[in-house]
Amino acid sequence: MSRLESTADLEALRRRLAHERDPNRRYVAVCCGTGCTASGSRDVLAAFKEEIERRGLSGRMEAEGRVDLRRTGCHGFCEQGPLVVVRPEGIFYRRVKVEDVPEIVDALESGGVVERLLYVDPTTGEKVVKEEDVPFYRHQQRLLLANNGRIDPTDIMDYIAVGGYRALSKVLDEMGPEDVIREIKDSGLRGRGGAGFPTGIKWELCRRSEGDFKYVLCNADEGDPGAFMDRSLLEGNPHSVLEGMIIGAYAVGAREGVVYVRNEYPLAVEHMSIAIEQARGLGLLGENILGSEMSFDVRINRGGGAFVCGEETALIASVEGRAGEPRPRPPYPAERGLWGRPTLINNVKTWASVPIIINNGADWFSKIGTKTSKGTMIFSLVGKVKNTGLVEVPMGITLRQLVYDIGGGAPDGEVKAVQTGGPSGGCIPRELMDIPVDYERLAEVGSIMGSGGMIVMDERTCMVDVAKYFVSILEDESCGKCTSCREGLRQMRKILTDITEGRGKEGDIELLEELAEVVADASLCALGGTAPNPVLSTIKYFREEYEAHIREKRCPAGVCRALIRYTILEDVCTGCGLCRRNCPQGAISGEPKKPHKIDQDKCIRCGICLDVCRFGAVKVE
Repeated sequence: MSRLESTADLEALRRRLAHERDPNRRYVAVCCGTGCTASGSRDVLAAFKEEIERRGLSGRMEAEGRVDLRRTGCHGFCEQGPLVVVRPEGIFYRRVKVEDVPEIVDALESGGVVERLLYVDPTTGEKVVKEEDVPFYRHQQRLLLANNGRIDPTDIMDYIAVGGYRALSKVLDEMGPEDVIREIKDSGLRGRGGAGFPTGIKWELCRRSEGDFKYVLCNADEGDPGAFMDRSLLEGNPHSVLEGMIIGAYAVGAREGVVYVRNEYPLAVEHMSIAIEQARGLGLLGENILGSEMSFDVRINRGGGAFVCGEETALIASVEGRAGEPRPRPPYPAERGLWGRPTLINNVKTWASVPIIINNGADWFSKIGTKTSKGTMIFSLVGKVKNTGLVEVPMGITLRQLVYDIGGGAPDGEVKAVQTGGPSGGCIPRELMDIPVDYERLAEVGSIMGSGGMIVMDERTCMVDVAKYFVSILEDESCGKCTSCREGLRQMRKILTDITEGRGKEGDIELLEELAEVVADASLCALGGTAPNPVLSTIKYFREEYEAHIREKRCPAGVCRALIRYTILEDVCTGCGLCRRNCPQGAISGEPKKPHKIDQDKCIRCGICLDVCRFGAVKVE
């Protein structure tokens, strides 16, 4: 790759690529994000390459019938992977296996469709051909994820061909730093990492801070259980994040950038490393970017896996090689951050939003979402929901639309609650499913937006056990600096453990509420400040479950082992022996074709008998 010396050179390259990589030319996009890769998509990709080459369909740039093959990032609908999409028609194939590849290529040559691999709409029973018509995608507005299923994340030319780095050209040619900051402020963009602080104001503060050397940081330390939004953006479209960082550096006058990414994200690290090298090779990073006076470069810093390093001052400490502990603010990082110099920190999704705003304008962006929460948000929709995966929707969409119209509802039974915002988020009951999802409304009901994690729970979920689970995570991840957080979370976890193990007593609920207030009020950083949310929200909306555990020594959901017992219904049991053969404790006895029994003294409440019984003969009491 030869270095681009000007924005005119970049535009000339884009025009050439628009012809060479015509989006209207047929190609097969194979999802190779982490989820689909775990399901075997790399083998599917290799099978496509072999089959296309065997039939002589590759390598003919202008020939009719030529088929391109493209590995892409995450398409979002992870539950249906591996995913394959034939473009430009948008033919959507799900759960594709290696042995399906020849049949798909046959259809490519004949102009047909492999019907057995199409998605079936569960509400109509009809097969859906086009990706855009799949209910999971139909209700989304994909801006940040728009190119995830269309470009090869390891090829900068793919990104440039679809308009990549055009926003950077516009900034260098037409806008001064103050113009860029004004555009971001007018857009209403708020930080997507959790706090929701207005992005433009943070940029303005950093711009005005005195210092001859400034830094730009990308916070990719995504640690919420079930969350993979940032990972998928870095894996599927790393240049969108990189372009946003370069524009941010131009706006505040920074010369060096750092991408702080979890070490547990090897594919994200690999793709971002490739993106940085390719951008540097084209002159989009380094000295005198695109012939301008701007110089800026980026490096990657792998995080050590501490959840608290998602907090910006703890992240800075980690980059500097110190223990990841938060410090008091002010001064804010925008004033004194990395190595004591002004530092601009934003989340992955925030940086990726910047080129979209510059290309389309602040007015266009600000019309998406609500009055106070602008644009779209990516959620990882997981848990007891039919359609798990990544969802990008306008701010202000209701929880009901997210969970039912996109997620398809619970696989069995009813949705009981939705937990938003990661371990320190709140559990929202089904009675509040019609609330709009934005920063203010979620806070009003005792939860937070967080970075976009969303866990759906059904009737078989014990809310006391859920509170214990999240408090345990936060206790483990607390840096220990604040006594209120360190000791408060430990005591809350002990009380919750006692309640779930049958040792709960009157006054425990009130003590939990009192402890929660102290932890929230006396802790230094947001981890401690929001840590009580799981407890307070579950007490507020599911108090009767706490009372059943304490007063009746009963778990209504049938989850807490110390408070349940498994029995076999004699009038239902067929004596098949499946439960007896699978019981690890030998607690089940009985003769073939006669009702079996469970010895309660031997039973360890593992639930295997319930899982393997085909006749519904095992009951939880």
